[in-house]
Amino acid sequence: MSLHKGACLCGSVTFEIEGDFEHFYLCHCHLCRKDSGSAHAANLFSSSATLRWLSGEHLVKTFDFQSSGHMKSFCTECGSALPHLQMQGTLLVVPAGCLDTELCIRPDGHIFRADKAAWDHDLEQIPKFAELPE
Repeated sequence: MSLHKGACLCGSVTFEIEGDFEHFYLCHCHLCRKDSGSAHAANLFSSSATLRWLSGEHLVKTFDFQSSGHMKSFCTECGSALPHLQMQGTLLVVPAGCLDTELCIRPDGHIFRADKAAWDHDLEQIPKFAELPE
């Protein structure tokens, strides 16, 4: 069984997740693009892992878009995406970027590609920089 640790950007909220992830998807739906401010969200899913807040749980806010079940939890200090439970608490959703421990799994795939951003194509062909270019 895996143990993962994570935190928000400012470090006020810390947590650990015990258990394994069943799925890892890159979601291109318009809601996930809005949530992430990017081409897609990168989320891990588990129906068996447990989430334990180590610090700052009182700073975690969960937003449920129009009570639709499209949810996002975040730190109220820095805005970083954080894990949350969905589907009446039966599904743990973890933004991959909030983990501090290395993941040994790769994404299972891209989902909702029909909604992808118009500029999201052939990205592997644009220049790559190790740091901010001058």
